[in-house]
Formats: sequence, C-alpha cells, structure tokens
Amino acid sequence: MKRRVLLALVVIAVVIAGAAMTVAVPKLPERHTTIPTARVAKTPLKLTVHGVGELRAGRTVSLAAPPVGGGTLRIVKLVPTGVEVKANDVVMEFDPADQQFALEQAKSELAEAEQEIVKMKADAAVQKAQDDVALLTARFDVRRAELDALGNEFIGAVDAKKNVLSLEEARRRLAQLEEDLKSRAATSQASLTVAEEKRTKATLAMQRAQQVIESLVLKAPLDGVVSLKENRAAAGGFFFGQTLPEYREGDQVFPGSPVADVMESGRMEVRAKIDENDRGNLTSGQQASVSVDTLPGEVFTARVGALSGFANRASFWDSASVSRLFDVTFQFDKPDPRFRAGASARLVIEGKEITGAHHVPRQAVFTRSGKNHVFVKLGERFEEREVKVTQRTESRVVVEGISEGAEIALVDPNARPAGAAQPSAPAVPAPGAPR
Repeated sequence: MKRRVLLALVVIAVVIAGAAMTVAVPKLPERHTTIPTARVAKTPLKLTVHGVGELRAGRTVSLAAPPVGGGTLRIVKLVPTGVEVKANDVVMEFDPADQQFALEQAKSELAEAEQEIVKMKADAAVQKAQDDVALLTARFDVRRAELDALGNEFIGAVDAKKNVLSLEEARRRLAQLEEDLKSRAATSQASLTVAEEKRTKATLAMQRAQQVIESLVLKAPLDGVVSLKENRAAAGGFFFGQTLPEYREGDQVFPGSPVADVMESGRMEVRAKIDENDRGNLTSGQQASVSVDTLPGEVFTARVGALSGFANRASFWDSASVSRLFDVTFQFDKPDPRFRAGASARLVIEGKEITGAHHVPRQAVFTRSGKNHVFVKLGERFEEREVKVTQRTESRVVVEGISEGAEIALVDPNARPAGAAQPSAPAVPAPGAPR
C-alpha cells in the first residue's frame, strides 16, 4: 500500500514539473524566411564623408639627450606630460657631475699651463740677460785681441804669434757663443710654444666642458605642451604588447636619445585616416565640421589640407581585402586655445550633391571576383546583376546598370542558415539561362 502511494506521488510530481517547464519555456516562433529588400532611388544624394582623427600640433620639436660621450646621463629635472611651457622655459636637466669634474680638471690644467708659461718667460728673461753679458764679454775679448795684434810689428815673432792665436781664439769663442745664443733662443721659443699649446688645449677643454654643462639644460624652443616619450630601456628591452612607462626623474638616458616633444600650441590640426572609398569625395579646401571629445557640445570649422597620395592598411594583421586608409590633415579656420594635442575628434565633411543618379544601400551591393553585383527581385525569385559603382557614402552607393524603383535584396538570397535544407533548384539562375 505504501509503495503504491509513493509511486502515485512521484507521477504527480513529474506531471507538475512538466507543466511548469511548459509554462516557463515559451515556444520559439518559426524561422522567418522573408528576405529584406529596398528600392533603387533616384533622389539627390549628398556625398558626406565621416571620419575620426586626433588633434596634432602644427609643429613638434623633439628634445633629446645631448651627445655627450662616456656613458649614460641621469635626468635630475623633468617637466611632466601635459604641462604648458613658454619659450626658453627649462624642460629637463641632466646630472652635470661628470662634466663639472671635467671642467675643474680643465681649469686646473689651464692654471698649470699659464704658470708654466710665466716661469718659462721669466727663465728666458734671466737667460737672455746672462747671454747678453757673455756676448758683450766675448766681443770685448775680440776687440782687445785685435788691439794687441796691431802692435805685432814692434814685438818679437813669438809674442806676435801669440797675439794672432789669441785673436783667432777670441773670434772663435764669439762665433760659437752667437750660434749657442741662437740655438738657445730657438729652444726657448719652442718650449714656450709647447706650453702655450698646452694652455690652448686646456682652454678648449674648459670651454667644451662649459658648453656641455650648458647643453645638459634643455629649454623649450617654442610655446607649447610637453609630451614625454616612452622609456624603452626601463624594462631591459622592448617586448611586443608591453606597456612602457614614460621617462621620469632619475632615469638613465643614452646620449642622443629623444626624451620629450614640445608640441606647439595655437596651431593645432586634425589628422585623420579616411577610407579609400571616401578619398575620392575629398578635395583640398573642402569645409569640415569638427567635434572635439574634450570640448563636448561645441563644433569647430576646419578645411581639408594635405591629402596623402599613399594608402596604408588599418593594421599589420589586416588582409588584402580590407580597405586601405589615406592620411588627411584638416586645418582649423580659428584654432581654439583650449585644444590639446592627442584629443580625439569626429569629422563630418560636407561633399558635393549629385542628382539624377541611382543609389542603393551599401549592404545591397556584393563584391565577387572583383566585380559588384546586386540581387534584383523578379516575382518570387532574385536575379544577380552586375553593376558599376561610381560613388560611395557612409550608407549609400551610387550605381549604374540598374533602373529606378527596382527592388533589390539587402542580404545574399543564396546564403542559407546552417542546417537548413538546400532548395531543389537554385534561387539565382545562371547567366544566360531563361527567366
């Protein structure tokens, strides 16, 4: 008896649970198989181009560590990113300890060279005085010997011979002394020249050290905003996908490495990448409306500036089928002092208006093997037709080869959802087949 009651309770519980699931899980509607369509329009169409870019300074000057040999330089003062600076304001300073040591050493060498020159000149002056006395004495000896030789005819032959020999000896000593004086003067002048060259070298070393110390203080060349660069040596090298910190005080920098940029304020421009399909709708001087994200609710007027003649893909990983992008700059009619480099901006470029052309939604045109096609509805089926695309906007495409009012598919009618049964006959007849 108890077993029958328990079995009855289980059956009742199962029935109640099934009813609850029936109520909780509604029945899904059947798949809607209607293909959305649109009509070919022949109304005026404005070729408006939309784009996204960012504010850039009209002129940017890069500040790099001075080319000082002998190792890295340490940053002791650095203005952070985003700070406004005026021309000649100090942006960064490097530790001048090594160069100050080189400067003091050069000063010491200069003082030593100058003292050496003073001493050499004093010694040369003393030596010249001594040489003058010796030269005067030698000339006196020659003169006395000459006077003695004048009386040789009144004395004996032996004494006369002695006087002649004494005169020759005096003249030889005078000639030797004159040669020695010339040699000594040349040697003294050469030594003085070496000392002066040493002084010149020390002076140049001192001036060089002073210039290097002055170059360790980098100033802003113009009014602008500071933007620090990434320190690629902070993590011991660069790794793909790694976020690198900006330079900061205390970092070591190799000579010649760029550390910061000073972006000129007051001459901002917008640089945007425009799809190649919209590139043909832009001309230099064309007016554009710019909305800067940092200044919501305000619209600024700019004009198309330089149009790049070379395209590039959106990224390295994009395939060849992805539309290429062109770099386009926009110049503001009246720059706003509140503009900041790096701020994102949205652009709307009002293009020319065309009339008398057939245009369809962009999603109604399909590309196969480099050719454009649309699917025209004929009764209960769709026919694929090749068309020529002449203009494109963000939402519409101007085509040739199709009549006004024709109903076309917005999706490929041949595409079937996964698991759906294939039709017995193709939805699109082969080219040339009877309709």
